[in-house]
Amino acid sequence: MSTLIKVYGFHLDVFEHVNNARYLEFLEQARWDWIEQHLDFDWFKRNGLALVVANININYRLPANLGDELLIDCNIAEVGVKSGVLSQKIVRKKDGALISDALITFVLVDINTKKALTLTEQLREKLEYVRQAS
Repeated sequence: MSTLIKVYGFHLDVFEHVNNARYLEFLEQARWDWIEQHLDFDWFKRNGLALVVANININYRLPANLGDELLIDCNIAEVGVKSGVLSQKIVRKKDGALISDALITFVLVDINTKKALTLTEQLREKLEYVRQAS
């Protein structure tokens, strides 16, 4: 599943291309879509847990411009003991050009204590299943 985002005027900066900060918003929207499709969000809420971004490494490859339609894909790159890494790519729909790519490190956090936890076995199994299915 890809998330489709159309570039509008409010996404642009003074140089008339998508502002670098907007890419982070595009990636976040795609992560929410990905979570809704692959993970049980209610399970996290019932268990007082959340997946939290700990680090983002992003590469800006080409500018996106007004009217471009962008496709954003998410795939699990790594599942560790205490964290995982999600790989995301933004491509321009009309020509498949790679606009941006990013690696997002996430951790499991107890929403009450705000402390990072070891990934539960159930969550690790689910993430590995999604990783292998991609």
